[in-house]
Amino acid sequence: MRRVLGRSGIEVSALGMGTWAIGGEMYAGDQPLGWGAADDDEAARAIRRAVDLGVTLFDTADAYGTGHAEELLGRVLAPVRDQVVIATKWGNRYDRSTRQLLGEDGSPAHLRWAVRESLRRLATDRIDVYQLHLNGLALDEAADLVPVCEELVAEGLVRTYGWSTDNPEGVDVFARGPHCAVVQHELNLFSDAPEVLARCDRYDLASLNRSPLAMGLLSDKVTAGSSFGDDTIRGRAPAWLTWFRNGRPVPEFLVRRDAVREILTSGGRTLAQGALAWNWARSPRAIPLPGCRTVAQVEENAGAMAYGPLTPEQMKEIDTLLER
Repeated sequence: MRRVLGRSGIEVSALGMGTWAIGGEMYAGDQPLGWGAADDDEAARAIRRAVDLGVTLFDTADAYGTGHAEELLGRVLAPVRDQVVIATKWGNRYDRSTRQLLGEDGSPAHLRWAVRESLRRLATDRIDVYQLHLNGLALDEAADLVPVCEELVAEGLVRTYGWSTDNPEGVDVFARGPHCAVVQHELNLFSDAPEVLARCDRYDLASLNRSPLAMGLLSDKVTAGSSFGDDTIRGRAPAWLTWFRNGRPVPEFLVRRDAVREILTSGGRTLAQGALAWNWARSPRAIPLPGCRTVAQVEENAGAMAYGPLTPEQMKEIDTLLER
């Protein structure tokens, strides 16, 4: 399965690999924002296995492990750099030595600084997809960044760009840039995004899907008995993360998941593969970016491409079962 990144014309696999979890620990004060300690060797094997299985889009950010994910990804992908598409993000300030995020910076000056830092960590001469990582940045401040992004394209440092935001009006702002071709936003069985998807159609943008497996809830790895450590984002969920509370999955979402389990696992799919199939059926522009830390996760997720999207009839049945 292949997809095109909107009006950029860049072709990628229909599935990407997210790298938030392989960045390791990161914090905002006492709030954990990482997935706990990471195993770099296993992560490297997972990245290489993804390439072997036909995954060509790898999504990261300078904030993930305060630069660690970028460094690891750049090192592992160096031998196949011209065969893959690397997407990263900017907008957060951080301290590498303490793994702390220090706040947001949506200024043009920070963008200019951040792109050079990411290029260095990724050990590459260009970033294929560069994304603003500040979901709620004021629209007037975001508008000031579009001309700078266009300059970075003209300089050959960036091929295309977009905004990682769930705000449809933010898509309007960034899409004014001729070389903007993507929006990254939350999209999964629990969290639809009709207004953002409509704008992807309107402006010819790719829909890069954050949290397509709802941080594990749309897989069999998370059950009613699952619990997560206090040093992880799922173990001590911030207010915006509604799927987990007190280190446990919220039961309401498990009930909804199980209501459509039979459809998602049709045709021999695993639950996670069915959830990814939902994204592909939701929009022909959708490219889910499930996070992966292990070879086994990569193999399961990449295996979903062999099955393709759910059918229109299955999508209607899911809507009926979930009463929406």
